Amino acid sequence: MSSELLQRVEAHLSVIYPKEDSNFLAQQLIRTMGIPDDTHSPAPFTNLWDESDIYLITYGDTLLDESKGPDYKPLKNLNHFVKNYLNDVVSAVHILPFYPYSSDDGFAVIDYYQVNEGLGDWRDIREISQDVKVMADVVINHCSARSGWFENFKQGKHPGKDFFFEASPAEDTSMVVRPRTHDLLKEVVTSDGNKYIWCTFSHDQVDFDFRNPVVLNEFISILSFYLEQGITIFRFDAVAFLWKEAGTTCINLPQTHEVVRLMRLLVEHKNPQAVIITETNIPNRQNLMYFGNANEAHAIYNFSLPPLLINTLVNGDCTHLKTWLMSLPPAQNGTAYFNFIASHDGIGLRPVEGMLSEEETDLLINTMVSFGGRVSWRALKGGRNQPYEINISLFDAMSGTVDGLDGLQKQRFICAHTIMLGIEGIPAIYIHSFVGTQNDIERVNLSNQNRCINRHKWDYPNLQSHLGNSFSHHAQVFDEMTALIKLRKQQKAFHPNATQFTLHLGVQLFGFWRQSLDRQQSIFCISNVTCEPQELSLADLNLIDLDEWRDLITAQDFTNVRDCISLAPYQTVWISN
Repeated sequence: MSSELLQRVEAHLSVIYPKEDSNFLAQQLIRTMGIPDDTHSPAPFTNLWDESDIYLITYGDTLLDESKGPDYKPLKNLNHFVKNYLNDVVSAVHILPFYPYSSDDGFAVIDYYQVNEGLGDWRDIREISQDVKVMADVVINHCSARSGWFENFKQGKHPGKDFFFEASPAEDTSMVVRPRTHDLLKEVVTSDGNKYIWCTFSHDQVDFDFRNPVVLNEFISILSFYLEQGITIFRFDAVAFLWKEAGTTCINLPQTHEVVRLMRLLVEHKNPQAVIITETNIPNRQNLMYFGNANEAHAIYNFSLPPLLINTLVNGDCTHLKTWLMSLPPAQNGTAYFNFIASHDGIGLRPVEGMLSEEETDLLINTMVSFGGRVSWRALKGGRNQPYEINISLFDAMSGTVDGLDGLQKQRFICAHTIMLGIEGIPAIYIHSFVGTQNDIERVNLSNQNRCINRHKWDYPNLQSHLGNSFSHHAQVFDEMTALIKLRKQQKAFHPNATQFTLHLGVQLFGFWRQSLDRQQSIFCISNVTCEPQELSLADLNLIDLDEWRDLITAQDFTNVRDCISLAPYQTVWISN
């Protein structure tokens, strides 16, 4: 066992568990992770990504094919889609929770070591990992109230007896930050009498008690097992809520950050190419803390981007998006932003607290509702509720502006992705954005869950038929998206850590400049964020006269760097030397 690694693990454990034997725990965790004795520490500040990295986000059962019978599982459809439609487009696939579950579309996990038999098995996961990197969820804050561990808890048996966070209804929990509106504590009948269990997200999702080192060791075991199944990217779901402490907000506590640092240390010694991404739907400043000093999360979800970008395109004003981009610190080597504008969840509103006024937020909400969207709420101190997220498919979110519907939905939708693909960070695209899926109101009505509006399940042969029909908007969106991505992957200036500066071109043109790490390529990314044509003076970009400049998207050359060009509604140019 490496003495250096042992000392580093001990140092983290002494912070998390000051009263425990840190040397004993450190040896236990290193053995559980299965780290060889001769392992060397990976070089710090190393980028494990480049401009060719594009992630696909999807559920394991988004693509169904009942015609092939019950033995043909959805993960095989996903594998076929990636191989035959996205083989030169995406580099990684985030398969949302594929374990047996009881609710929340997978995020109430019953068994972390099994693949939901309705989706497939571990062979299917390993097959997908042969062609692309696989990202899996580590649902680290809670598990299903119907899990074996929680059944053991109720019966006073191990493992599970001491896995869950108990509290008294008499405790003052008024400071606790809540993402939902239900009662925080759930009364449970156990063999030792009635107990109250902490439930951050729902009463079917019972929170773990990481004050017990056995819980930490169990999750190290889970991470080790996933690595052995070919998974190299981990999404730490709702990790901000991991550590609870009386009299605090119970979010982003120091012990939570220390646990993430410890897990990264162990994971990267087992596999130096592994990546940890934290999912923390919280205000921007708090989110940035999960980078640590390039010793915590490799990447963090850029949660402010979706609401700010959508707000920009429906208002025709990039003021807030530009202000945010100017304030975004460059990610140091070894860390990266994880950029997305659509996912299985809604458009989070917490990340724009302090950026959008209450009136601006209300206008955004009302606009999205007019396009068929829904609103989910969270509880505040004093019994009040506040909008937590907007639930809508991104394609329908781009149906119009604050003035109503128009005929520019597809242009606005592509513009949103062109901006996202250019911004510093690793781009991740939801499967429904690849094919322009619309609101699934039927699923919302059947499930009574707002988030189901953007969790449509496609009949795979039907989708393939759409993608083969040039008149279908699904095919048009797919073709434009994939062509744009292939172009983007060839540009070194779009490396996730390439230099970025925000341009000042007024409120109707949103622009930024990227420069490759070797300083050989520059790209000026300018988007018309309005529904009217806009003039762009190339002189405002200060292009070097001796270089040859071209729009990469249209292949238009610019021979006079003082010309003015006209941008159509929602057109983007990538002007590069």
